[in-house]
Amino acid sequence: MTPARARLNEILVTLPSAGWLAVLFVVPALIVVAISFKPTDPLGGAGAGWTLDTLKSLGNPNYPAILWRTLWLSITTTALCILLATPVGYCLARLEKKWRQMVLLLVVVPFWTSFLIRIFAWKMLLHPEGIIKQALAGLGIVSPETPLLYNQWAVLLVMVYTFLPFAILPVYAAAEKFDFRLIEAARDLGARRFQAFCRVFLPGIRRGLFTALLIVFIPALGSYVIPDIVGGPGAEMLGNKIAQRVFVDRNLPHACALSLLLILAVLLPLTAVLALQGAREKARPIIEEGA
Repeated sequence: MTPARARLNEILVTLPSAGWLAVLFVVPALIVVAISFKPTDPLGGAGAGWTLDTLKSLGNPNYPAILWRTLWLSITTTALCILLATPVGYCLARLEKKWRQMVLLLVVVPFWTSFLIRIFAWKMLLHPEGIIKQALAGLGIVSPETPLLYNQWAVLLVMVYTFLPFAILPVYAAAEKFDFRLIEAARDLGARRFQAFCRVFLPGIRRGLFTALLIVFIPALGSYVIPDIVGGPGAEMLGNKIAQRVFVDRNLPHACALSLLLILAVLLPLTAVLALQGAREKARPIIEEGA
């Protein structure tokens, strides 16, 4: 098969998925960006003409605090999920097949329950009369007056619980394909167990880690149900403001402008990471040639 023919086959195979992504992701994102530059009509929709007033309204002094809260909760959730998912994926990949399937089933089981029911279950657990609060107060870890609900830490806890399976599955998929004889070889060469884990295993599953990062970080940025149920007014995220502008205030251009902030918060770091990876890939042949 000629290179041109192989390239044509790759394009034909990729075309359906690329078209699907363009129709359902790229086009709606462009529409959101366009509406961000529209004025608001009396009914709350996009009016005629173009304006920068909608974007200027993002200078509301409350937004920087909400944006910062959204970023730190999303970043912390992603970091904790990857930190917890990495050893779980490692252990899963090394388990016997019968035990591995059972543990994987336990990871997937939460998806069989309604998302809202799981969040309300956490609300009951963190309630002042809930099991967790009563147990911690009984052990003297917290005082009876310490609130476990309606704060940022409750949001962080439930977000980690919600998105952890999304981190475990790609990490496990990468770890399952990893050749664990490389770790044994590193141990034979004098590396300690933790050194072999960090310098051999983690680089070997970096694609799975990167996938887990994206799968957790992107939906975490847009979370609004979790902060709304267990967070309260002091733990609002940007997703809550977008929902408020759409359903309560009926201000679609303003909601799109806030959504544009989320789009930039995802695209800018992702573009930087991809550019850095591309630069490393280009530099690698030069380094190998020089060596």
